[in-house]
Amino acid sequence: MLMRELHLDRELRFTHAIGIGGIGTGVVFALQGDQTLGRNESRIAKLLNASDYCKLHIVEHYIAAMMGSAAFHVSAIGVVGDDAAGDQLLLEMRQVKIDTQWVRRDPGHRTLYSVSFVYPDGSGGNITTGNSAATSLNEEDLSYGVELMQTHRERCVALCLPEVPLEIRKNFLNVATDAGNFRVASFARAEVSGALTLGLVSSVDLLAINLEEASQFVGYAHSATNTEQFLLDCSNALTNAQPSIQIVVSAGADGAYAFENGCWNHCSVPKVPVIATAGAGDALLAGIVCGLSLGLPLCHSGWTGEAVLREEIGSALEFGLLLASFSVTSLHTIHFEANPEALARFAASFTEPHEVSSVRFSVRKGDEICQR
Repeated sequence: MLMRELHLDRELRFTHAIGIGGIGTGVVFALQGDQTLGRNESRIAKLLNASDYCKLHIVEHYIAAMMGSAAFHVSAIGVVGDDAAGDQLLLEMRQVKIDTQWVRRDPGHRTLYSVSFVYPDGSGGNITTGNSAATSLNEEDLSYGVELMQTHRERCVALCLPEVPLEIRKNFLNVATDAGNFRVASFARAEVSGALTLGLVSSVDLLAINLEEASQFVGYAHSATNTEQFLLDCSNALTNAQPSIQIVVSAGADGAYAFENGCWNHCSVPKVPVIATAGAGDALLAGIVCGLSLGLPLCHSGWTGEAVLREEIGSALEFGLLLASFSVTSLHTIHFEANPEALARFAASFTEPHEVSSVRFSVRKGDEICQR
């Protein structure tokens, strides 16, 4: 149903994705108690039989799994340690046809490692090593992908993701800009200040962030009562740096907001049995890249509250949220059963059509909000 309507064999807008970012592994703990972990607190937790992965690996895994390797090529540039974890990660990436020829082994550093934690309601976070092999990514590593980026130009997506140095990401975005690639980026909350100082936003076509990360661009926290003003301030701040930027702000169980052509759109998500939310934002971004590659608009044109699980997915945002919803049904940060057929079955499993929120408003000078 779903994938038949998306026509994966259609002429693609993008045919290549190449990215830099974290390639690593880790463990997942299930915390006891819903209260937020305190600064000086010790908490009992259950070590789960779950696999945790890092940004670039997660995003590129989903893109490769959903798009296939015949018409779409996925490449990674990165560094892993010369250790067992590096061996396993490279094997898993190659199994889904991610080209890892430009992933270097660094015997002087260990592979990037993270510790994720989940609360009983499925929410959670992670702690990631800041002195791993990923931090040794350098200019020479970037040089290997230049020819591919220049050859495929506007048909290439350049993924600039966290867990590698900001200076290298700036250089990567400069290469992507010169090559005419479609530039996609995200930043961890702690990186936003540095990204602003280096002017990275001016070299981004699509920025994917969550509400906490968006608050660093806005300068204050999001709340349930300030959503419209918060988003307007977010788009104002970002369009001042890059007037044509597209923005996706993930909001967890409340779905996601997307900004393009001066308008914010909101799409909610279906209710699914949540096992763990770690990696859902990366799945959202991957699904959006897949949707855009298939020629879908970021947002559904003529948004009127139509069903997101109608026979035809009408936007990259809907596709991304469907993939993100599928991802949270797995304990692992990569749902290894993700593929077009599995996603189609997942979409068909909902007995009730899921309604897309019709909230849509335009940015106007003076912060005027025009409801649609």
